[in-house]
Order: sequence, then C-alpha cells, then structure tokens
Amino acid sequence: MADQPYYYVTTPIYYVNDVPHIGHAYTTVAADVLARWHRLRGDRVFFLTGTDEHGQKVARTAEDKGVTPQEWCDTVAPRFEEMNALLDVSNDDFIRTTQARHTAGVVEILETLNANGALYLDDYEGLYCVPCEGYYTPAELVDDAGTPGAGELCPIHKTPVEHMKDRNWFFRLSQYQQPLLDLYESRPDFVRPESRRNEVVAFVRQGLEDISFSRSKITWGVPIPWDRDQVAYVWPDALTNYMTAVGYGTDQARFERDWPATVHMIGKDILRFHAVIWPAMLLAAGLPLPGGVFAHGFLLVGGEKMSKTRANQIHPAELVETFGVDCYRYYFLRDVSFGPDGSFSWESILERYNGDLANDLGNLASRVLNMVERYLGARAPAVPAAGDDPAVDKLVDAVGEAAAEYGRLIDDFDFDDALTVLWGAMRAANRLVEDTEPWHLAKSEDPADRRRLEAVLGAGLETLRIVAVLLSPVMPGACARLWDKLGLDGSPSDGPVPAAALWGGFPEGTAVTKGDALFPRMDAPA
Repeated sequence: MADQPYYYVTTPIYYVNDVPHIGHAYTTVAADVLARWHRLRGDRVFFLTGTDEHGQKVARTAEDKGVTPQEWCDTVAPRFEEMNALLDVSNDDFIRTTQARHTAGVVEILETLNANGALYLDDYEGLYCVPCEGYYTPAELVDDAGTPGAGELCPIHKTPVEHMKDRNWFFRLSQYQQPLLDLYESRPDFVRPESRRNEVVAFVRQGLEDISFSRSKITWGVPIPWDRDQVAYVWPDALTNYMTAVGYGTDQARFERDWPATVHMIGKDILRFHAVIWPAMLLAAGLPLPGGVFAHGFLLVGGEKMSKTRANQIHPAELVETFGVDCYRYYFLRDVSFGPDGSFSWESILERYNGDLANDLGNLASRVLNMVERYLGARAPAVPAAGDDPAVDKLVDAVGEAAAEYGRLIDDFDFDDALTVLWGAMRAANRLVEDTEPWHLAKSEDPADRRRLEAVLGAGLETLRIVAVLLSPVMPGACARLWDKLGLDGSPSDGPVPAAALWGGFPEGTAVTKGDALFPRMDAPA
C-alpha cells in the first residue's frame, strides 16, 4: 500500500572485539519488540542490526589472538547472528562493516563531505580511549573513584587513555553547533529520554571542536578515497551503516524510498556519536536526518557495567538454558526500566518467572482452559457482551483500558509500564475466576448459573486471546503456544492492532486444549 506507514528501527552495530553478552541482547530485544509491534500494527518495517568490524580496537584484539583482523571478524560476527537466532530476534538485515555494500557507502559519504568542504587536513594530538574509539579532554577523565577531572582513566571503561598524535583529515564539527541546537529545539524528541536530551544540549552549548575523521597509523579500515595512506576513523565508518543497509552507495532508488531511519536504539555510552556527530555529518552531506535517537542506561551486574576487563559478563545462552527465551525477553523489559541504568540478578529473574509467568499468565491459562475442557466439552462459549454481568463488565473495562494504554506505552518505549498494565488485566481475569468460583457454578442445575459459568469462562478465553495478541512482540514463542491451546486460526502476530485486540473476537464453538503448562513453576537453580 502506498500509504502504509513505514518504521525503520536500528540497534547499534556491535564491536567484534568480544562475543555478545546480555548488554548487547538488551538493546537488540528492545528493538525487536518495537519491530514486531509495528508489524502487528500493519506497518512496513525494516529492522537492522549488525557488527562494527573496523578500527584500532578490533585490530589490536586480532593481533592479540594471532590472526588477521578479517579472520577475527569472521569468527566473532557469526556469534552475534547466533545470539539473534537464540533470542528469536526478527531482524530484516544483518550488516557487517567489512561488506562491500557498506564500504561503497562509506566512500560515498566521505567524498560528499570532502566535496562540500566539510573535511580538511591537519595535525592532531589528544587523549584517546581505544575501547571507546574516542578522544577525551583532561576534564572528562576520572580517577579510580570516578571523580571527573581527577585522573587519567576513561569515564566509561575506567581504563587508562593513550596519548595520540597524528596527521588526519578533520571534520568541521564546530560549524554545526548552532544547527544542532536548532535541531534539538525544533524537534524536542530527537534525543530521548529527556535526561539524555538535556545532556546533549548542555554538551553542544559548551562549544564544539572539529574532530579527526581519519587515521594514518592503522590500516584496518576503509581507505580515504583521495588519500590512500589513511583510513576512515571508525565512527563515521560505523554510523554510515544505517544508510548503507538501505542502499546508500549501491541502490539510490531504495535509499530514497527507505531512508531516513525512524529511531536509533543505543546505549548511553555512544550517545554523543549518534546525537551530535551523526546528525552533523548528515547536515554537512545534505542528507535527511533520522527520526531520533533513544539512549538507554547500562545493564549492571553486581552494581557494575559489564566489561571484558571486569570479567562480569553474562551470556544470553546461560539464562536461556534455565529460563527459556520468552522469560529472558520478558524479564529484561519488565524488570529493567528502559532509560536509566538497571540491574540484573538471578534472584530477580526467578521471581519474575514464578510470579508473573507461572502464577499470573500460566495459571490463568491453565485454570480457564481446564474448566472449559471439564465443564463445556472443550468448546468455547460465546464472548459475553458488556452489560450482562457487573463482575464481567469490570473485566471487559480492564482489558479494554489495558489494551489502549499498552499500545501508547510501547510507542513511548516504556516497556516495563506497558507490561505492568497488561498484567493488571490478567490479574483482573484471575480475580473474576476467584470471585465467581466457576467450579461451584458448574455443579448447579440453575440455568442462570450455567449462563454465568459460560460468561466467566468466555471472558477468560477472550482475555487470553487479547493478551496473546498484545504480548506477542515480547514473548512470540509463548504467545504462539497459547494461541494453539486456544484453538485459534493463524497467529497472534497476524494483527492488525487495535482491531485484533478489541473485545469480542473469540469464535464461539472453537475447540480448546489445556495441554502442558505454559510456564511450570521452577525451583531456584542449584
């Protein structure tokens, strides 16, 4: 459809200096939920993730491993694709910055910037963090306690910076201070959440300096087209992936159709690159800006950011093996607010599994399906209409309000509150069952009790159907299994919402099956 809404969501492309951990998966799963949600709405969606394979950090890692940089990249990049498959991530593309399609786009944007007078050659000297692939001023460096301006450590990685001196091609970032401030003013949601926007605005208002866009002392990168003795700095190379994946440098027609991106999902440690350098690059090249950037906080383990040097990384497969994919996806979106820093613990994921998934969702499905099998011959009764029973009416209202609020919150990247709202509807359904006691109604010979039994169980089935639709972007596997138990045609992800989540859609007479528990209760891992 020509007027079909378009939604293009990206993750950062991840460095291949190490294998993926739950911090990488945190961003990827959130982006996947957005992609699945917009597909559920009927939008045309493009979801991109991938790997960042150039730069000094990757070159050093490969050297330490005794292999070439390309050999190292070819070893590690597939691990990120395996992570996506493990976590049921529905990305439409996986880009690698060593691919020819990407290199062509990097060459094109460098040539465009140079032709537009945005680049010049000069000497540079500064303090460089290799893990960040970025420069810092002395005032930004910290000591062991994290005090700014009091040490020689990177404020992100808490590792010593290096003194670097080189003759490079520079980007005239200083010329874009006012255009960037105008951007943030005219589009307040370009950087989200608001706390990150305020941080970026304050940084730009202090004044911007031109930045080095090339390196002469390393060879692992895209060569500068007019100066083969230098390669592109890793960040302008990496940032361009968002365009090269949709045809920039190789397919102009597709690029014009599918750019700009709707939102870049990133961690807060790379905010300045995405909210300052990236839009300045695009302004200098005369290219459309993305819809915005959302920067979430760090995922902490034991109160610290995960890193290879701290040896505190947890890999997704460790958790999936114990709790399953659906619990993994649910837990990180429900237990960690998407914006500020959040913490992981084995105790909290077990609590979510047993409390939210086994007790609330799993128990509602088991008890309703069991009673429909026992009392109604495993055939769904008619969905009760509003106005027939005050107790049922409360559930109808709760589900309708939850569905509307859930969609608004997902659109606002407020995943934990969205799931809280949806769980409120499930708990309302459980309360209806407890209050009306269908097991007693089933024993009665009064026709009114029979009608009420059918209304309560019909309301329970309809609640489960709507929950399966709305929850499918978060827990696609569990919702598909629930859909099968409900005996419904198609898939819960067929959509489109909001129509698919309106009360009254469960077909009367459908054969249902209780089957095995969706989420059997679990003891604490040994």
